[in-house]
Formats: sequence, structure tokens, C-alpha cells
Amino acid sequence: MSQFDVIHNRLNTNSVKWDSLVSTYGKEDLLPFWVADMDFQASPAISKALNDYIKQGIYGYTLIPDSLYDAIITWQKKQHHYELTKEEILFSPGVVPSLVTIIQALTNPGDALLIHDPVYHPFTDVIQNTERQLILSNLIEEESLFKMDFDDMEEKIIKHQVKLFILCNPHNPGGRVWTREELQRLGKLCQKHQVLVISDEIHQDLVFEPNTFSSFQTIAPNFKDFSIVVTSATKTFNLAGIKNSMIFVKNPLLRDKIQAIQAINYQAEINTFGLIATEAAYNEGKEWLDELLVYLKNNIDFTCDFLKAKLPQIKIMKPQGTYLIWLDFSTYNLSDEALMAKLVDDAGVVVNPGISFGSKGTQHIRFNTACPRALLVEGLEKIALAFR
Repeated sequence: MSQFDVIHNRLNTNSVKWDSLVSTYGKEDLLPFWVADMDFQASPAISKALNDYIKQGIYGYTLIPDSLYDAIITWQKKQHHYELTKEEILFSPGVVPSLVTIIQALTNPGDALLIHDPVYHPFTDVIQNTERQLILSNLIEEESLFKMDFDDMEEKIIKHQVKLFILCNPHNPGGRVWTREELQRLGKLCQKHQVLVISDEIHQDLVFEPNTFSSFQTIAPNFKDFSIVVTSATKTFNLAGIKNSMIFVKNPLLRDKIQAIQAINYQAEINTFGLIATEAAYNEGKEWLDELLVYLKNNIDFTCDFLKAKLPQIKIMKPQGTYLIWLDFSTYNLSDEALMAKLVDDAGVVVNPGISFGSKGTQHIRFNTACPRALLVEGLEKIALAFR
């Protein structure tokens, strides 16, 4: 039996994914396939590193060790052919706080910022909460994959004088791993119109063959001049509750501006547990990750095959990366509210409503497959029964 087949009881652990079900939906015995964390234990190497630190018994202010920088640099180079130096790495409590800091540092209130629709919903929140103007470009669905509408993006950039674009690569919720050719076209477009790019690459390690991930800054030498990468080990290694992420900034002028806002917001001090877990993950977590990717790929294949056989009315966007599946329930002709009610009340499962990722997500759901196979089967069978 795989280590990922083991069912761990996460109830009464203050898990957002499990322990907020009753308070949110007023029902017990619901199965969660929503919040994007995994129901798997972390790599033993990470647990050992954290336990060793806990045993020493003193948890004061912590310096960021050179060994952590080395671990990050080595991981990015080996895994993604991405060359970094220590000076180009900044730390942040999380990717979303990083977005806020970068937006505050590099744009002004009222500036137009562009994102795709649908896309990870905090992108919308951080733009609106920082009093910037939200501009949307709809993704096109072709052959069950999302593609960028470059003509629409350019039209919006020109019309609204867009200052910054936030890219999600790999894409959440669609699981699309953008190709080097797509990223090159995107970069040339943004460079042409002097648009800064933030590339959210938190799912960079969760990519399935034959697809390959490319960091935006590796596409062309000059892309580093107008872009910032944000990422973390937390999604890859199931460490979402241990706050730590990285901002990669090669342009020293942009880096100085971001560091200035970090200082104003007191974001320079990072959770010690996050530092330790990140270093252990990158130094000793590769074997665990390789096994995880096989398990996730099998879970995704199983889910797609199950739905095609039992519920062929559902259109499936099979992910090239991430453990999230984008499902289209539009043939059932249910409103977004009715769709969610049916899943919760009739199927007894909780998923993310597609509409939360943008207007193009209407009548869709995002389904999280990162759980032991037995739980996945139980949830899919409940959905099949409810929609038979």
C-alpha cells in the first residue's frame, strides 16, 4: 500500500478543509474536495527537521541561513533550469501577501491591472483591496484546455493603459501548464506595452509528463527586467499552514522598491518553521515528490475515467499540472447556487464553486483530487448517485 493511501483523520485539528464544513454548510458527514491542500502527511525528512528544532526548546528570532538560500538555488536550477543568486531571493509570509506587496511597490492606486478569467480568486481580491482597477481577459477553451486570447489581452492593455499583469503558471483552476511558446508571446506583448509581469508559480513542481514547466524568467534573457516570480514549497510539499514563500526579483530597481514596502509593512521576519520546512523539502524531499506525482496522476486519471463512464454529461478539463480538476456541469442547466446545493445536500460533498474564480466559471466546479484513493472513490460515487 502506498503511503498516500493511508487515511489520516484531520477532524478536530483546526483544519480549514475539514473543520470548517459544519460552520460553513451546517451539515455533518460532508466530504471535502475544496481547499487546495492535500490529505497526505508531509515528507518524513520535513517532519524530522521540524522535530529536531522543537526538541531544542527555544523558539526565538531566527536568522535566515545561507543553507536555505543554497537549497532554493539548487532546487530551482535542478528542477527548472532557473539560475538564481542569493541577492535575487526575497522571503514573504505567503504568495498572496507577496502579490499585495509587489502591487503596492510597483503600481499606484487607480492603475489598471490585468488578470485572466477564470483564475485563482485572490488575484481579484488583492487588486480591488489595493484600490487598483481590475481588468479581465477571458481565457479561451479549445480541445478541453485553456488558451490565452492574446488579441483580447493587447486590446485591454492599450484601452486601459494596463500597468501590471498577474500570470498563474501552472494555471489554477484549469491546471494548464503554459508552453514556452505561449510564455514567449506573452512576454513580448507585455514588453511591447511596458507592462510588468508577476508570475505566480506556486504549482511549478506539480506537473505531469509529458508536460514541462518553464519559469517565465527563463523564456528570454530580458524578461527578467520587467517580471517578478512568486512561489513556495508549501503547495508542493503540503505545508500551507507553515507560512513561507519566496519572491524572485532579478531587476535590482524593482527589488529595491519591493524591499522598501516589505520594510514599511514589517514583512521581513519569516516564520522559523517555514524556513526549516522549506530547506528540508528542497534538500531531501525529491523522492517523496516523485512518489506523490505518480499517485496524483493516477488519482486524476481515475477521476476522469470514472466521470466519463458514470457522468458523461460533465465536461472535463484534465489538468496538465496541479491536483485540481475543472469540471463543467452546464449541461445540467443548474444555476451556480443550485449546483452547489445539489452537491452539498444530495451528494454530501464540498467543492469550490467555479463562479468564485470569475464569471467564466459559471456552472463549473473545481475538484481537489489530492486525497487517499478510498476517499476519492467515495466522493465520486456520491456525486454519481446525486446526478444519475
